[in-house]
Amino acid sequence: MDQHTARWRLDGRTALVTGASRGIGYACARELAALGAEVLMVARDEAHLEHARAELAEEFPARPPRAFAADLAQHEARLELFDWIADLDAPLSLLVNNVGANVSKATMEYAEDELRDLLEANLVSAFALCRLAYPSLREHGAAAIVNIGSVSGATHVRTGAPYGLGKAALHQLTRNLACEWAVDGIRVNAVAPWYIRTRRTEPALADPDYLEEVLDRTPMRRIGEPDEVAAAVAFLCLSAAGYITGAVLPVDGGFLQYGF
Repeated sequence: MDQHTARWRLDGRTALVTGASRGIGYACARELAALGAEVLMVARDEAHLEHARAELAEEFPARPPRAFAADLAQHEARLELFDWIADLDAPLSLLVNNVGANVSKATMEYAEDELRDLLEANLVSAFALCRLAYPSLREHGAAAIVNIGSVSGATHVRTGAPYGLGKAALHQLTRNLACEWAVDGIRVNAVAPWYIRTRRTEPALADPDYLEEVLDRTPMRRIGEPDEVAAAVAFLCLSAAGYITGAVLPVDGGFLQYGF
C-alpha cells in the first residue's frame, strides 16, 4: 500500500466503539471495519450486541469484530472491559465514545438520581474510558479519540437540560484533552449530530408536525443517517486528519448555522 492510500486507511489499528449494537455506534463500528480497523464492540444488551457483531463478522470475515457486553455507566463494568481488552493483547489506538442516554422532561421534574444517571452515562463514562485507554493510546503515539457529542451541547434543543449540559461538558472535555494529550500523540475530537434517523429518534420523527418543525430548522431539509455520522468519525480517526485536534464537528445539515 502506498503512503497516500495508507493515510485513508486504518489497517493495523484497533478501535474500541461503545454503544456499538445499534444506530450511530453500529454505523461507526461498520465504517471503521470497512477501513481496515480491528473493531472491539461494547454495548449493554448482550443479545443485540451479539447480533450486531455477527452481522459485521459476516461482512468482514477477514477481520471479524469482537464484542463485550457491559453497562459502561457502571464503574466496575468499565474496569472489566479493560481487563478483557488486556487479555486480548490488542493495544488500542482508537476510541469512539458513543454511549449515551436521555430522559426528556422539564428541569423541575428530574429527580436527583435521574440527573446523576444521565451525567454518568453521557459524560462520566466517556471521561473514565479516556483515562482507562490513555496508557495504550500514549504507547501507540498516533492515536485518536472521537466523542459523540450533540448540537444540544452548543445550543438549546428540546432534549432536557441534563442531556444538553452533559454534551456541552463532553465538548469541553474534548478540547481540554486535545490540549493536554497532544504531547502524547493523542488527538481528541468530537462530532455534534442533529437529528439522525435511529431507533431513539423514531418516535419523535413519526409525528408529521414535529418532523416539519425539525426540517424547517435544517437547511438541508432532511434527517441525517447514522452512516453520515460514522463517516465523520472515521475521518477524524484517519492519519489524513493528523493535524486536527480539539474540534467539535457538526454533523447537522446546517442546523447550527441557521439564522433568520
